[in-house]
Formats: sequence, structure tokens, C-alpha cells
Amino acid sequence: MKVGGIFRVAWEGLTLNKVRSLLTTLGVIIGAAAVIIMLAVSAGAEATIADQINALGANLIIISRVRGSPNSVQNLVLDDALAITAQVVGVAGVSAEQAPAAQTVKANNVTLQSISVIGTTADFPTVRDYPVETGRYFTAKEDERKTKVAVLGAGIAEDLFGKESPLGQTVTVGSIRLTVIGVMAEKGTVADADYDGRVYLPINLIFDKYMNIPIKRDPVRTIYVKSESTEKMDSLIKQITALLLTRHDVDAASPDFSVATQQDVIATQEATTKSFRDLLAWVAGISLLVGGIGIMNIMLVSVTERTREIGLRQALGARPGDVLMQFLLEAVILSLAGGLVGVFAGVGGSYLVGQMGSMRTAIVPLSIPLAFGAATAVGIFFGYYPATQAAQLDPIEALRHE
Repeated sequence: MKVGGIFRVAWEGLTLNKVRSLLTTLGVIIGAAAVIIMLAVSAGAEATIADQINALGANLIIISRVRGSPNSVQNLVLDDALAITAQVVGVAGVSAEQAPAAQTVKANNVTLQSISVIGTTADFPTVRDYPVETGRYFTAKEDERKTKVAVLGAGIAEDLFGKESPLGQTVTVGSIRLTVIGVMAEKGTVADADYDGRVYLPINLIFDKYMNIPIKRDPVRTIYVKSESTEKMDSLIKQITALLLTRHDVDAASPDFSVATQQDVIATQEATTKSFRDLLAWVAGISLLVGGIGIMNIMLVSVTERTREIGLRQALGARPGDVLMQFLLEAVILSLAGGLVGVFAGVGGSYLVGQMGSMRTAIVPLSIPLAFGAATAVGIFFGYYPATQAAQLDPIEALRHE
């Protein structure tokens, strides 16, 4: 029997029970859609992480102290940042940061509790790609002289002064009265840090007024180095590593500091999301498995119900291979139809989750042929057993079946 004829018979068999065929495809529809949506959620999470880290600044090298090493509290000091500025070639800017305990901030009879206060150097806006909206940032000379000035995050400025300009106004941070010289542009929350809810002060003022450090050196939490270009990143990392190894008098095998780029941080964060991605893959796979079991179950029922029909077709000359192909085609048609609808449902569902939910989604182009191909494989795999059962029926016994 020709393939076209077999296909026509298979299609007629499915259309005899339209509702049952539609319900059978639901499992595959859900499975195929789940593959696309789950991969979109995973890709969206990874894209969000990458965007947040890239928002820290472009061409950024991040130097941190290694916790747990001897004297880890003073591994990195302000002089390290100054040495990098003076001795490393290809640097566009260097910013050191330190954060004391959260402080109470007061102004205009408004009191804000537990506000993050960040001590930075003058290059902070340039290095971190975080511009000043109004006013200005403090200068290196003001930092060196421990001038009592402050730059407010956009949210803090609004909370304290509302629509009034904060420039030239006095704020009390902790117990220290400071003059506001600038307000940062809105940046929002990046990597769980609310940049708009911070107060930025000269780092030397932080050391002098807000930190009780029982050592003569000025420890910093992180040093950020901005490269002049992406091409110079590797050279800068080598220069910085060699310089700090010499300054700290430590061996290269066990440094008391770490040097990383944004891509290193992104790779680390993506590794932490791997288990989440694997979980989503398992959920999608189980959904397809359930859909396949539903197809096999319905096809076995169909073989039982149409036993007499099978016997009649065999008596009229249909070979076992024709019968097998007929029922296998029915299973594949069901899975392909479910896969096609599932692809549209998955794409639409991913868009809705991204627009209406709190999670960002990013459709992975490869997920569409993957979902469709998986649906096809499910139809062939789970349809083969019922098809062989139909092909192996004895014609005489089948004709006697009631």
C-alpha cells in the first residue's frame, strides 16, 4: 500500500474520535511548551545576572581581598589603589571602596535609619559608569583633605528634600554634619544593592570619622580598575597581579587577593544557576514523558477498539507493515500536532511570563526545533509499541473479535 493511502487511512482513524485525539495531544502540547518556557526562564535569569554585573561598569577589573588568609582585614589598602594608578599602564581610572556600618541620616526634620554609606575615591563615577545628575562629585583634593562633603543617591535625595534642591544643604550622617555637593543619577538596584539608597563620601573621611581601625593602614573592601579598552584587559590583569604580589610580599600560588573581570563573575553566577536550569529541564522532560505515555495509552485503546477493522484490512490484502505504519503515523500525527501547537503556546507563554510576571524571560531560538523534535521523538517512541501490537494481530482472530 502506498504511503499516501496509509496516511489517509491514519488521518481518517484520528478524525473519527476528534475530541479524544485533541485531549491526547494536550500532554505533548504542555510538554513542548514547557521546554520553551523553561529554557526562556533560565536564559532570562542568566541575562539578568549578566546585565546586573555589566551595570557595575564597562571594562572593569575587580580586586577583592581573600577572606580567611592571614591579616585578611588589611589585605587591600588604599595605597594599593594609588600604586595601581601610578604604575599600571592602560588604566582609565581606579576607584577604591569601603563601607562602614549603616548610619542614620537626617535633614529637614526627616530621619532615615540604616542607610548604606559608601566611601569612595574621586574616580568612582568614571570607573563605575555612574554619572552625577546634579551638582558634582568630590575631587581627589577634597578626598585627601577629608572634606566634609556628601553626594546623595537619587532616592535618598528625594526622601530627604523632596522637590527641593539638596545642593548646598546640610545633612547629618551618623553624628557628622556634611554639605551636599551632588546627587547621583538614578540607577536602581543592581545585584541586590540599591544604589539610589546610598550616601557617597570621600573614603579618607570614612577612615577618619566612621571606622575604628586599630591599624595604621587604611583597608578597603574592593578596588575597581577601569581598562582603557577591552583589548588591554589581559595586560592589566597581569600587571596588577604582579604589582600586588610584590607589594603584599606573597607567593603567586597563595595570594591574599583575587583579581577578576566581569566575565569571570558572570561565569561564576551562571554556574550557580546550573542546578536551577537542570531542574527546569527535568520538569520539561517529565511533561513530555507524560504526554508520550498518554499517546501510547490511547493508541493501545484504539488498537483494541479497532481490532475487527484491522482484521478486515488484513483480509483485503494489507500487510503487517502497512498496519504498523498506519498506527505509527497516527501516533506521529498526534505528537506533531501537539508539538506545533506547543511551540506557539511556549513562545506565547514565555512572552506572557516575561510581561506579566516578576521573572525576565528570553526565548532561546534553539528551544523551538528542540521542542518540536522532542515531540516527534515522543510520538515515534511511544507509538511504536501499540503499532507493533496492531501489526501482529492474527487476521482470523481479529475478524472474530466483537
